[in-house]
Formats: sequence, structure tokens, C-alpha cells
Amino acid sequence: MALNPIYDCAVVGGGIAGLCLSIQLARKGFKVVLLEKGKYPFQKVCGEYISLESFQFLESIGFSVINSDLPIINQLSLSDYKGKSLKFQLPLGGIGISRFKLDHALSILAKKEGVTLIENCKVTDIQFANNQFSISEGINFWLAKVCCGAFGKRSNLDIKWKRIPIKNSNYIGVKYHITGLFPRDEIGLHLFHHGYCGISPIEDNTYCLCYLTTANQLYENHNNIKKMEENLLYSNPQLHRIFINAKFKSERPITISWLNFSSKSKVENHILMIGDSAGMISPLCGNGISMAMHSSLISSKLISNFLFNIISREEMEIQYKLSWLKMFNQRIYSGRIIQYLFQNKKIASFLISSLKPFPALTKQIILSTHGKSF
Repeated sequence: MALNPIYDCAVVGGGIAGLCLSIQLARKGFKVVLLEKGKYPFQKVCGEYISLESFQFLESIGFSVINSDLPIINQLSLSDYKGKSLKFQLPLGGIGISRFKLDHALSILAKKEGVTLIENCKVTDIQFANNQFSISEGINFWLAKVCCGAFGKRSNLDIKWKRIPIKNSNYIGVKYHITGLFPRDEIGLHLFHHGYCGISPIEDNTYCLCYLTTANQLYENHNNIKKMEENLLYSNPQLHRIFINAKFKSERPITISWLNFSSKSKVENHILMIGDSAGMISPLCGNGISMAMHSSLISSKLISNFLFNIISREEMEIQYKLSWLKMFNQRIYSGRIIQYLFQNKKIASFLISSLKPFPALTKQIILSTHGKSF
């Protein structure tokens, strides 16, 4: 009976953070296994906007933004609950791309770099003993010197380890892909009672329409998404116009439930958490994908130093926690404040009206939720 190989690193979750980390480690000559519960390509609930702070990083790992014919987004349109809107120049700008396209492209890059990519694999347990990890899926298991959790906003492992308080996990996300006569250089953010909705251009003259609200709103509308949209989102005239004029590429949206924005541990039983597994910025800030990429860069450097015996496991874990907090804590804090203020109708309307004469202040608020080029 053949013995299972021992990988240098096992990555659980093949989203943006997991794929980017796997590519970087494989390029350095490490043996990497990536375990993904889905099969590429597939859709995910996501705003599908990438801040251009990630431009150099994407190019460095082999994904060419320049040659991908993607829309460049440099404007933000923001409307309050009554539909009163203002437009701002985005200080960094961004690109629009679907997760279907981006994740698939990164999975191809990972395979080319020699990553062992195992799809349709739902990990059920991770154990650490004798200085190595055992990652299990039923009767199948993999051994690794380092393990990273990149399983996104929530997973069965989060619930098992009680990392996320269920009582606070009351948000749901809904995403459509639409076509229509909408701006190709603009991301729209539109507030409504108990939530907000974003619309941004992606590839192939398509747009991502994605919104966040509470599970209670769906329950009050008898779990009927269309009815909830008519009763809730249509109250904002801007959203009503978008929904009425859009052509939906699929009648049924992609959804996710039990979302939680509470703080999470950065290391769990010696497992490094990256991307949304380590902590989420408020979706209205539009910077989650860039944070996922940046966290993969931070972790890849420290994992490399550990595997090259430059630092100990304890030093790797401590440095990762400190680096993560230094890089992301302030922008997550800023995002939570913005989300809190926008949840109040009167405050949101006042803020949006007040920002118009002060473009420099608006720029600083936007920058507070973003980072520098990496």
C-alpha cells in the first residue's frame, strides 16, 4: 500500500486567496495541494470589482490585466434611500471581472505551476499532530507541513470550530449577471432599507448586480426573492430603474446566507487563515478581492521562510497575525463605520449630500478602505 505524500503546504479552499497562494508557493519550488469543494469554472456571490492596487500583483503571477479586455472603472455613483445620487472620481480605480472568469484563469495558472488541484473535495476535518497536518475528506486524507484555510466567508469548518457566532450571521448576499445600457466605467452603490446594492461592469458587456440584506427581510417576504426585491430594493428609484431596464442572463440568482462580519482568528490550531477566512471588509467598500490577494502575498513569504527553516512555526504564526493586522485592520474598521452610518436613512442622506462640496474628503474616505499598490 502506497504511503500518502507529504506536501509542503495544503490549501483548503480554491477562491482568490487560495489560488494566488498556491501559485506563489509552487513557483518557489514547494509541493502544494489545493483542495476545492467546487469544480471550475463556477459562479460565486461577489461584487466582482478589483481595486487597481492589485494590478502589479496580478501581472506578477501571470494574469495580464492589460491583455484581458476588461472594463476600467474610475467613477463611483452613490445614491441614498430616496435615489438622490452623487458621482465621485475613484482615486485608485479598478477593473471589473467575473469570479467565473478570474477563478478559472487562476486555476489554470495553478495547474501550470505544478499545484495538485483536487476539485469536488469538501474537507471535513483538519488535525495537527507531530508537527504536520492531516486534512480529511471522508476516507481520503492529505498530509502537509503547513496548512492554510482559504475557505471564504463561511464553511462547515467555521461552524465546527465555532469561529463564527451563528446569532450574528444574519446577512444574505444575492448576485445576478445582467446586460443593458449602463456605464462601462462606473461602479454604482445604491442604498435601500436594510441593505445596499452594487452594479459594476465585467467582461463581455455584462454587469454584476449584487446586493446584501438581512435574512429577516427574506423571511418577511415569505422567502420569495423577487417579492423582496419589489418591496425593498424598488423603494430606491435608482435600483427600480436598473431592475426594470436590465436583461437578466439567468432568472435565478446566485445566493449565499449566514454571512457574518465579526472579527475572526487569523491562526486556528496552527492553520493560517487567508482571504475572507481571516476577516471580511464590508462589501460596500469593494475591496475584498484585493485583500484576498494581498493576504496571499503576506502568507506566502512567511510560509517560504518557515519551509526554508529561516523562522520557526511559532514565529511564522506570530508574524502573520501582526502583518495581517497592520495591513488590514484599519480598513476593516473604516468599512464597519461606513456600513454602520449608511444603515441609518437620515445619516446616509446627510452624508451623501454633505460630501458633494468636499471631493478631497470623499477621496480620503475611499482611500481609508483601500491599500497601496503591492
